[in-house]
Amino acid sequence: MQLMVPQRVASGSAQIHVAAWGVTGPAILALHPGIGDSRVWQWCAPEWADAGYRVLAYDRRGFGETGYVAENHDDLTDLLAVTKATGSIPAVVVGNSRGGGLALDLALAHPDHVSALVLIAPSPTGYDYANWPTSLAEAAQDDLLATADAAGDLDLLNQLEVRYWLDGVEQPDGRVSGCARNLMLEMNGRALHASPIGVPATRTEAWGRLSELDIPVMVIVGEYDLPGISQQCSEIADAIPSARLAAMPGSAHCPSLDSPAELSALVLDFLNEVFSS
Repeated sequence: MQLMVPQRVASGSAQIHVAAWGVTGPAILALHPGIGDSRVWQWCAPEWADAGYRVLAYDRRGFGETGYVAENHDDLTDLLAVTKATGSIPAVVVGNSRGGGLALDLALAHPDHVSALVLIAPSPTGYDYANWPTSLAEAAQDDLLATADAAGDLDLLNQLEVRYWLDGVEQPDGRVSGCARNLMLEMNGRALHASPIGVPATRTEAWGRLSELDIPVMVIVGEYDLPGISQQCSEIADAIPSARLAAMPGSAHCPSLDSPAELSALVLDFLNEVFSS
């Protein structure tokens, strides 16, 4: 089992916390969702490293161990600083949710940096949410989240967000328990209480440019994720000529936490095809 080694990378005023597993092999760069930090990969990354990959994950501003002051910044610039400092060009980029959106932005802006994409419930910039389907359970949870947010009750908001994204809104509260739930509560609670990060840059929208991608792409969606995200993932896979769509049975929005062994195997099977072709 490969052990995690921490690093620091400077970008603007930020000192970006980078976690690394493995020392040789093709690079995998794992980008976390907006409800966690680099630790969402702590069960998958050692498996990928044991399979011969060098795995890197980092905390964006406002998450985890990354230090920063509020300033104008660009998440893509921070990402490029990490790839340059760690020598991870090109990399297989694995991104979950907001991390998947950032992975798409990197692949479109700097195609030489990305050898393949694994997009887990990605949120691409520029997507039109006008026809987003919403279930009754999702609408009820949205109301609870809005009430907690308006009241400034961050602890309750944390509990509700973890229930929303980790369990799945249609699933029983507490479907995922133990270490995975405790970790998500700690990561998301820390992010909710973080100091302001400053004004992020607006990047070119990815949605209308997905057909430009000419690399192997796998889009993954959990069985228990929101209906709108399932629809979105299908549309993303249809828009990218080289993409395939894969379902994760028994998983919600963050399969690296509720189904890490299954996700690790799915990604490795995909990469075995990529690097054997």
